Amino acid sequence: MALPKVVLPTYELEIPSNGKKIKYRPFVVKEEKILLLALETEDAKEIERSVRDLLKGCIQSRVKLEDLAMFDLEYIFLKIRAVSVGEIVQMNITCKDDNKTQVKYNLNLNDVEVLKSKGHDPKIMLTDELGVIMKYPSWNEFVSGSIMGKTPSADGVVEIVAGCIDQIFDKEEVYDSSTTTKKEFIQFIEGLTNTQFEKVQDFFENIPKLEHRFKITNPNTGVDSDITINGLTNFFG
Repeated sequence: MALPKVVLPTYELEIPSNGKKIKYRPFVVKEEKILLLALETEDAKEIERSVRDLLKGCIQSRVKLEDLAMFDLEYIFLKIRAVSVGEIVQMNITCKDDNKTQVKYNLNLNDVEVLKSKGHDPKIMLTDELGVIMKYPSWNEFVSGSIMGKTPSADGVVEIVAGCIDQIFDKEEVYDSSTTTKKEFIQFIEGLTNTQFEKVQDFFENIPKLEHRFKITNPNTGVDSDITINGLTNFFG
């Protein structure tokens, strides 16, 4: 006699970048086990495949993962994790006034949202006539940074920035991925002055991000500390 199948609940969320609503379900033990085993191997391709399979299995609506921004993917993964493992994460937070006293804080993952900076503009003028239009980091950066927790090297930073160029333009021409190779984009970034590169870096510093702000009180001094947590890996205790 066949055993009964577990009916998984479905939930709905709104993709932060475009407002599209999608349905999702919790991941099951088998899916989590495959992901954890992949993480243990530290094999980038194996981890990417496992993350992709988990998300595709849990997301019940049609959506192309490669089209989503990194912060979209982090938000979706966080929401799936919350309904799968539990929405409350106990964290030990160090008080800022003495930098040693730790306070327990119960973070409700459902309170975490994607915060957007006001006036954030993907169009960056490098000179009076030369500019770039940027796009958000996406799938590759989500897997390497958010899931694997890797910090990119100097060359890696340049590659990420180059990969986020949507267009380069001047008063006569527009250059995009249909007419320009990634190598050429990298060479363009490497040819910028420090001041120009800082303008591009400002774009990344102000992109929407998964963030939660709260206060804790040092029980020894009574002093409050304002705490900000961002980045997917920092929400798991």
